Amino acid sequence: IAGTKVVRDGDLVAVINENRDKADEAIAKIKAKYSFNEMPVNDKTIFGWMVNAGSEVNVIRSTGDMETGRQLSEKIFESEFHDPYLAHAAIETHTALAQLEGDKLTVWASTQSPFGLKDGIVNELGFPADKVRVIAPFVGGGFGGKSGYQQGIEAAKLAKLTGKPVMLIWTRDEEFFYDTFHPAGVIKIKSGIDKSGLIKLWDYNIYLAGSRGSDTLYDVPNSKTTHYEGKRDGPPIHALATGAWRAPSNNTNTFARESQIDIMAAASGINPLEFRLKNLKDEHLIDCLKAVADKFGYVAGKTPSGRGIGIAMGSDAGTWVAHMAEVKVDKNTGNVEVVRIACAQDMGLCVNPEGATIQMEGCIMMGLGYTLAEEILFEGGNIQNRGFDSYDIPRFSWMPKIDTVILDRRDKPPQGGGEPAIIAIGAVVANAIFDATGARLYRMPMTPARVLEALKKV
Repeated sequence: IAGTKVVRDGDLVAVINENRDKADEAIAKIKAKYSFNEMPVNDKTIFGWMVNAGSEVNVIRSTGDMETGRQLSEKIFESEFHDPYLAHAAIETHTALAQLEGDKLTVWASTQSPFGLKDGIVNELGFPADKVRVIAPFVGGGFGGKSGYQQGIEAAKLAKLTGKPVMLIWTRDEEFFYDTFHPAGVIKIKSGIDKSGLIKLWDYNIYLAGSRGSDTLYDVPNSKTTHYEGKRDGPPIHALATGAWRAPSNNTNTFARESQIDIMAAASGINPLEFRLKNLKDEHLIDCLKAVADKFGYVAGKTPSGRGIGIAMGSDAGTWVAHMAEVKVDKNTGNVEVVRIACAQDMGLCVNPEGATIQMEGCIMMGLGYTLAEEILFEGGNIQNRGFDSYDIPRFSWMPKIDTVILDRRDKPPQGGGEPAIIAIGAVVANAIFDATGARLYRMPMTPARVLEALKKV
């Protein structure tokens, strides 16, 4: 193909052309072979694989005694929650432009880690640090997925090899192929309440999902949190590459904890708001729950009430957050429509209320993706959905009515506001679905097919 140059540096193979379309045409003609160690699992069997993987066991928190908790409990509840791999699916793919002028290299890159990219270029290409400059324009979506900078290293190598400025734009297919996914995980919980509805037992077990957001939060005298993770010198347990995905691990843990709390509230005959307040001592969470109930206009009712109202709360980045949601469930199709969501946030001194509100709204909208539709389908190492035709991210038509409250805490130090409001969306929608239908969902995303399956068990 005229004007095309093939460049190879070890396992990096590229074609260079001044015309992007010609480069795309040329690279399709290159026949490359590669192999890697694939695990004999897929998106359906991964959860059993994780539980039986022979992980390293770490008790990260413990109070009281589990046997005492069992004896004090009138009712015991055991649940297992599943969360899949998720793509970052940023609208802008990983992109970089590298230019070598004399002995100085400049790289413009869509990255969340410009300093990491600079260090990577220094280490991999041998440039002196004072001869490398990285410029980070506005990043077209990151969410933790652009913490890596492979495309910046690639562009820099190609600029050095060709002596010309090189712009590299990953295709959507490459974006999914190279992603470091939100980790799949399993949460197993055994909990118990006494006759008055007080939680007396909380045995919380995390399998490979990460411990961020796993704090018990509630006032439980006998609690234990155990984290099962891959051994440092052992083989990898995750089937796919994993990394940070907005509020890493907290979405999974909050979904499991707040669903389990709702299960106990329903069994106790106490409405889910009163049940939470009854078992809380943390004033921040109490204030958030009361604020969101007021904003939502909550009218107490035992679940399932048929109204489709859910409650959930959590903590992330030093900030406390509580949600209430109203949903409509089509029992014929399994489709879930989120009608409205209210969110209250205690983030200390809020320096920029408008910016914080935008973040809360964005978190809520993005959270609907992992809650209702997003998951990576795979077989071994073959990622089967590599585009927006098969990986469904939230659309404008999903947008619920959103109300937000930022608690007045001007006497407190400021805390994080970019991620807390996403952590409880899965839980609040799951709890609202239960209130609407009596069906309990234990796996995300809560697709129409899974909702219909849950409805069969009611």
